[in-house]
Amino acid sequence: MSSPRDVVITGIGLVSSLGEGPDAHWQKLAQPGLQPVLEAARFAPYTVHPLPEIDWNLQIAKRGDQRQMETWQRLGTYAAGLALDDAGIKGNDELCATMDMVVAAGGGERDEAVDAAILAASESRNDRDVLLNEKLTTELRPTLFLAQLSNLLAGNISIVHKVTGSSRTFMGEEGAGVAAVETAAARIRSGQSTHILVGGAFQTEHSDMLLGYELAGYLHRGPWKPVWQRQGAEGGGVVTGSGGAFLVLEQREHAVSRGRKIYAELGPVVSGRARRPRGELDAEIAALLGQAALPNGKLLALSGASGAHAATTAEKTVLDANPGIAARGFSTLTGHMKEAQFPFAVALAALAVDRKAAYPVFDAAAEKPFKGIPASVLATAIGYHQFEGMALVNAA
Repeated sequence: MSSPRDVVITGIGLVSSLGEGPDAHWQKLAQPGLQPVLEAARFAPYTVHPLPEIDWNLQIAKRGDQRQMETWQRLGTYAAGLALDDAGIKGNDELCATMDMVVAAGGGERDEAVDAAILAASESRNDRDVLLNEKLTTELRPTLFLAQLSNLLAGNISIVHKVTGSSRTFMGEEGAGVAAVETAAARIRSGQSTHILVGGAFQTEHSDMLLGYELAGYLHRGPWKPVWQRQGAEGGGVVTGSGGAFLVLEQREHAVSRGRKIYAELGPVVSGRARRPRGELDAEIAALLGQAALPNGKLLALSGASGAHAATTAEKTVLDANPGIAARGFSTLTGHMKEAQFPFAVALAALAVDRKAAYPVFDAAAEKPFKGIPASVLATAIGYHQFEGMALVNAA
């Protein structure tokens, strides 16, 4: 039974190594045997999925706005613009002014040249506290530091696209993306919001972004492999990708009243934080499946699995234990997009429901085919380090 306060998806904005926009992603991902776009030389021994060529002017008209944003902010602002365009909201001052926003974002990118200069100078001086003060006053501008703040993505979206309702930002890996979607959906169901822009962006083509993963031992080394096949390979299993994903979520009656096409209905969004050192992850994933109100019979699952050995093994074990679930690990084709991973999974799930077709296997050795029309699709994000989330996406 549909209800006026159902949460429905009316806009999708996607950017990844595969291209931009929902149609481009559907056309690529619906091709059997699609090969990923990889960059293996620039950050060897690590592979990344790089951004495609993007004409930023298409969504960020002012060059001044573009200049003061780092790439991850431009990427998020661009993907948000695609979603607003797709939902028919961009440029509608009344709808933009009453639109709320929930963003998942990490911190910004460090200035590697300044870091290198400080390290180089410290090799020939012992007064390092004095050296740091000198560099703070000469090399680091306050504006440079401000450009790192995670909530500036939301700020830039407000400035460029005039989305000026309430705004909140969640920070921290896949959990931020899960919390953003969960919060946005709860606001709509409770009547606090009628339409919300929700999503995130991640730019990995920057050595300090990779450094964070590598210091914790998470990055896959050596020749690239599909996401389910990295167990036992050198390194930690994660291959990152640059990308962004934004969704426009609306109350059903709000979308219907303005005559908008609805991609899908967003059903239960559930999350958890298993105490992984105690071996609780498998049980937590199984518990979330129990809370997600899964339909009987066969179910397509868009898995945000990162490849991180422990997390991905646990997810695969639990999903394989349910004979009805046919999983698709989309990181095989896009790379892992950290904060944007869960919104991306939800977007791909909505596309399958809307197009009334399942994705072919992304990895023939580890995934099983799905026959028929997927009326409901599960989206998952089992964090490479912590936090777990799922959402059920249903036919509108």
